[in-house]
This record gives sequence, structure tokens and C-alpha cells, in this order.
Amino acid sequence: MLTKRIIACLDIKDGRTVKGINFINLRDVGDPVEQGHFYSEQGIDELVYLDITATKENRKTFASLVTKIAKRINIPFTVGGGISSIEDVAILLGSGADKISVNSSAVKNPGLIDQLAGKFGSQCVVVAVDAKQINQQWMVHLVGGRVPTEVEMFEWVKEAENRGAGEILFTSMDHDGTTSGYANKALHKMSEMLTIPVIASGGAGTIQHFADTFKLGNADAALAASVFHDNVIPIPYLKAELKKLGIAIRI
Repeated sequence: MLTKRIIACLDIKDGRTVKGINFINLRDVGDPVEQGHFYSEQGIDELVYLDITATKENRKTFASLVTKIAKRINIPFTVGGGISSIEDVAILLGSGADKISVNSSAVKNPGLIDQLAGKFGSQCVVVAVDAKQINQQWMVHLVGGRVPTEVEMFEWVKEAENRGAGEILFTSMDHDGTTSGYANKALHKMSEMLTIPVIASGGAGTIQHFADTFKLGNADAALAASVFHDNVIPIPYLKAELKKLGIAIRI
């Protein structure tokens, strides 16, 4: 049985970690390098750093931050935000990242997934999907959730897999920051139709929410931010409790 992964997400704005609710009302929650080191020491399985206001101009700044993070942690970490080319990925992987995450740029140019998988391997290509329900359909949104599209989520994640994505990171915009639980029905459907790992994101508030997304949503990994940033659920305690509930977890 494959072990389930616990992932901490750090949204980066101007070199600091921030957190919001439903993708808005951002607040500063700390230094991303020191937080990453702390989570690594606490036993988190992986980290995801997302430059939520990425531009070409600050690519070097973010790459410098990635280098500092790589020196402080000894676990896999993914970086994303504004990535739109092989050159962008080469810079970030060269700075020490293990995987990269693409979102808006992949929807606008699906061939980018093929290019990145072909150049660097599927194992380091994570396709992030921000979606919300509109008229009973899950619709993909871009630019940090600010721009709606006509792209249906389930069709898109299947295409992403076919093009070479190694993982799907699905954030439910309806659940993000609400601490009301993950979108388990959608996650279950997604995990059933894909052969690559699915990471659940958006809505973690209790230990039971993590357990539910593994058991009901059939997610391969659960990502959270505020419950870790605010120390609502200490990582060692979370893992110990999930193990008691019969979930295969790395202690």
C-alpha cells in the first residue's frame, strides 16, 4: 500500500508567506525559508511554494529564495507561479527545486506540459488546477483564481495526464481557507479517472478532514496551509492520529 502524503503549502508574495480565504484577504504569516525548515523538522512529507504574484521581473528573486530553501530542508519541494517556459523551469530546478507546478500557462498553452515532461520528465511536472462549481460543473479558473474560463475541470485533468503531467494538484476555490473540509466527491471522481497521483487542496480544518480526503476522496496527498501556519494541527500529532485511523502514513 502506498503511503499517503501530507504537504504544507506556502503562498509567497514579495518574499513572505501569506494566506487568505477564498483566494483573497491575504495576511502575512511568516518567513518562507524558516517555515520550510520548521515543517521539515516536524516531519512534513513535502512542501509547495507558490509565488502568487509572479512576474518575469521577479523570477530571479524567487529563484534566489528557492536556493535558500533548498539549503535549509531535506525533503522534496515543488515551486510554482508564473512558469511559462522551459527556461523558467530550468532556472527553478537548477536553483534546487524538485518539482515545478504550472497552472494558468498550461491551460493557455497545453503543449507546455508536453514540452516540460519531454525535457525534464513527468516526475517533476505538477499541473495545478484551481476550480469552482458553476451551474453544477467544476470550471477551471486562472491567475490565482481571478479569471474564469470555459474549461471543464475533469476534461482538463485527463488531458493534462495524457500530455505528461506527473501529478494533479486540485484546489477547490469553494473550500479554500474555509477549514470546512476538502471537495471529496470531486476528488474521488478525479482519482478514479486518472492513473497519476492527485493532491487535495482547499478546506483542511480538522484531522478528520485529512482522514476523509484519503478515505472518501481517495486522494494520494493532502495539502494544507492555514492549519499548519497557525499551528492549529501540529504535524506530528496529525500523522500519529491518521495512523491510528488505519491510514498508511509515514511517521
